[in-house]
Amino acid sequence: MDAREEPPTGVHETRTRVRPCLSRNVVVLSWVSFFQDAASEMLYPVLPLFLTGVLGAPVAAVGLIEGVAEGTANIVKVVSGRLADRMRRRPLVACGYGLSSFAKLAIVLARSWPLVLVARFFDRAGKGLRVSPRDALIAGDASPETRGRTFGFHRALDSAGAVVGPLAGLGLYEALGHRIRPLFAIAFAPAAVSVALIALVRERPPAPRPDDPPPREPLPAGYRRVVGFLALFGLANFSDALLIVRARQLGLGFAGVVGAYALYNLSYAALSYPAGALSDRLPRRWVFAAGLAVFAAAYLGLGIATTGAWVWILLPLYGGYTALTDGVGKAWIADLAPAARVGSALGLYQGIQGGTALFAGVWAGLAWGEAGRLPLVVSGAVVALLAIALAGFGARLDGAPRPPARRAGRQK
Repeated sequence: MDAREEPPTGVHETRTRVRPCLSRNVVVLSWVSFFQDAASEMLYPVLPLFLTGVLGAPVAAVGLIEGVAEGTANIVKVVSGRLADRMRRRPLVACGYGLSSFAKLAIVLARSWPLVLVARFFDRAGKGLRVSPRDALIAGDASPETRGRTFGFHRALDSAGAVVGPLAGLGLYEALGHRIRPLFAIAFAPAAVSVALIALVRERPPAPRPDDPPPREPLPAGYRRVVGFLALFGLANFSDALLIVRARQLGLGFAGVVGAYALYNLSYAALSYPAGALSDRLPRRWVFAAGLAVFAAAYLGLGIATTGAWVWILLPLYGGYTALTDGVGKAWIADLAPAARVGSALGLYQGIQGGTALFAGVWAGLAWGEAGRLPLVVSGAVVALLAIALAGFGARLDGAPRPPARRAGRQK
């Protein structure tokens, strides 16, 4: 039976045996993400230093490179999502990871910042190419009852790579006498492992379902309402790079920033699977709303903090927000999409997320000032209101039925 095909009527109770929570593909793809993220996050804190300190690039060039890179990823995610519904997904995933891996190696050869711009363009194009097909494979290997913990497991291993990567990069940075260029060559090794592991993924061609809408028919109304609401949140959710800037402004040095960032990812990794499992037992919108409340607390806290000691508390708290929303959000979107349109639905959702984040980064950067208090407090307050709205009125978004009310008496 196809991994995305519903079981016949009358055998619903055997679904967990037919499609276990953690299938081979889910485990393999999670390890693929672990190694690729370890490679990427090994370089994330040192790339600005490489550009400005080694290549002599102006700070404006750093902003241009990251803006072009993230914009490219967002556009390609939408396209790759549509491709994932029309062709085999494993080749798209393999090409995406391979492109990102070789782009990291290309930075070693860069002698000027425009070459880094080209390499980052292909790196993020690779990310955009792989993310939607990979997430569609994961969604297809899970039933709706286990989709939250499936995405939670993937996000946990992905985030574990984001813990290992910065710590390994910091250790190598010190061991190499603060020489940065060799780090890019070393980071190619775990990236190459991630590409090799894709050979273990097994994909079965999807079987057509009579209840799926035609390819050009709009996605369901519940999906569109949820994505619209999440786009409102995206307008207040600016880049984590600005949180790192805030940590520096509060007095943390380079090692402190990398350590706090690794602690954030450790919190994210540790909580992702429990958050996903919780969303399999409660409405996903409730879990997502809890994540928004945590986001609001972290942003407000960073906005009013006066010492760097608060960063060590608030960044791990912020990791809880990511755990409660990232994998849960993907599971929620997959629940609302027809089986034959999951790739398109996830790609459009993630593309809109990226676009709103770009807009949020622009307004937050312009309003940052000397300390960044204003955008942090404004975003925290707005998202707190969105969390209340989602918890109270979220059922009207996705059209999910309300939990049945308990009756008084002897009913148990």
